[in-house]
Amino acid sequence: MQEPFDIEIGPVNYSVFPEGNVSYTIFKDGREYIQIQKDTSSIWLKMDYKTELPIFEEDEEVNAIGQAIEKYEPEEEDEDEEEL
Repeated sequence: MQEPFDIEIGPVNYSVFPEGNVSYTIFKDGREYIQIQKDTSSIWLKMDYKTELPIFEEDEEVNAIGQAIEKYEPEEEDEDEEEL
């Protein structure tokens, strides 16, 4: 499973915790904020906390978070770092 990571959208920092292939728990300002899931290639959905089912209404912030997740690539640790 993928490790948690941080993304930044404008002035807002989010912590992303992968929960599976296409589902993520998002933290904002140090608190659990939302759960999102990828629906189609360009649409991300917010999950209902009580039913754990997707809410089928487009949300600009959720889509922006999803797009940032898709662009995120973990930094590879370079074992042969150049010495200064």
